[in-house]
Amino acid sequence: MQRMLHPVNARLDEHLPTDHRLSKIYRVGAGLTGLLLVAFGVLGLTHRIGFFDTGGDTVLALNTNGALSMLSICVGLLLFAGMIIGGTFASTLNIVLGVLFIASGFVNLALLDTGLNFLAFEIQNVLFSFVVGVMLMWFGMYGRVGSALPHDNPYWRARHPEQAAREERARTAHRP
Repeated sequence: MQRMLHPVNARLDEHLPTDHRLSKIYRVGAGLTGLLLVAFGVLGLTHRIGFFDTGGDTVLALNTNGALSMLSICVGLLLFAGMIIGGTFASTLNIVLGVLFIASGFVNLALLDTGLNFLAFEIQNVLFSFVVGVMLMWFGMYGRVGSALPHDNPYWRARHPEQAAREERARTAHRP
């Protein structure tokens, strides 16, 4: 009955050693994206744009204002924290922020020509949100989900404990 209710015997936040090779992907993804967002935010703040100004000021071909610049810096610093911590935390952080970027893209797409567009989004900002969201999700899910994970992958082993145990017994039985 337990197997029917929970067919996959693993949670998304299963333990992954911090020195595992996949941690490099999560860290690089978080670090590069964080660097991009911090740079965008700092450039936005140096232009001295009003906090909720919707006048169409651009930085790096994206519309911005003080609020969006501050938000970008905060999210960028959070991604830097993920890069420093690494491991499963960085992976999960990338996935969660990726989903939030995509959701933000949809919300801001709906608010484009309304008075509620207080982050001064334009269509290029929406597209940027979608691209960054997909990129972060890819970095976070790399080596964690998929149908062709190698059998030495800790996530595959957690999802297939019986087969992993059989393979481990076969491996130890054939050792001299």
